[in-house]
Amino acid sequence: MNKLSTEKRAAIVAALVEGNSLRATCRMTGASRNTVLKLLTDLGTVCSVYQDHALRDLGCQRVQADEIWSFVGAKQKNVKPERRAEGWGDTWTWTAIDSDSKLVLSYRVGPRDLREATAFMKDVAGRLRNRVQLTTDGLNVYLLAVDAAFKGDVDYAQLIKVYGTDQDSRKPERRYSPGVCLEAIPNRVNGNPDPDHISTSYVERLNLTTRMSVRRFTRLTNAFSKKVENHAAALSLHFMHYNFCCVHQTLKTTPAVAASVSDHVWKLDELIGLLEQAENAVPRKRGPYKAREISK
Repeated sequence: MNKLSTEKRAAIVAALVEGNSLRATCRMTGASRNTVLKLLTDLGTVCSVYQDHALRDLGCQRVQADEIWSFVGAKQKNVKPERRAEGWGDTWTWTAIDSDSKLVLSYRVGPRDLREATAFMKDVAGRLRNRVQLTTDGLNVYLLAVDAAFKGDVDYAQLIKVYGTDQDSRKPERRYSPGVCLEAIPNRVNGNPDPDHISTSYVERLNLTTRMSVRRFTRLTNAFSKKVENHAAALSLHFMHYNFCCVHQTLKTTPAVAASVSDHVWKLDELIGLLEQAENAVPRKRGPYKAREISK
């Protein structure tokens, strides 16, 4: 079996993390679609495992959480019953970001319900070293999820936004435009959250970065995910690159360095090295030995 060089893998990964589609990446690098997709899924799995172990005992002070919409296979209203078991339909990505270091400390792919919210919040709580101030939007399931995860040991507030429109919704230019935020109402839920830091601005900006950097999130295109496993792998690679490789303009370094998770800015070769280490740790499978007959 032919194995891609580190330089070739770096070229493919560089194209993917900059928001290119699979086919565009194939045209740019000369690799086949199956090769690019296999590298994405393998590297995404390794990045998920690494971040799960590395992002622990974090000394965050303020955390913001939100969820971003996408879909796999087809939008929910167009999904056939036999496809629902394969994960097709509306898919939400739950994300939590440290307001100070901009580190994405946890994310989860799944539906937008209480079960997923509780699992997500328990994962967030399990990665923190101390009591934090947490801000979410006004989604009701957060109330029970945060209580179940933190057991009251959190300064929690919701920022409830009221949306409307100031133009005629029948006009073409308003069809795909987001609603206008008319009012943002801070609501203290638990503890003593600082009113000056009740905000979801950073996590909403992260959502924008995700839409720009992951082609599968681009609206009104055919670049959406066809399998939920590939969708999760693309997100894992994106957040790994965001945390460890991408230098934040305001921080002048990466979120991982700012959060003391890493002591240096990662290069793509180092990120790909995680996959190469995993490959070297697993012995290659060989076919059964078949004795050769010796002619007399």
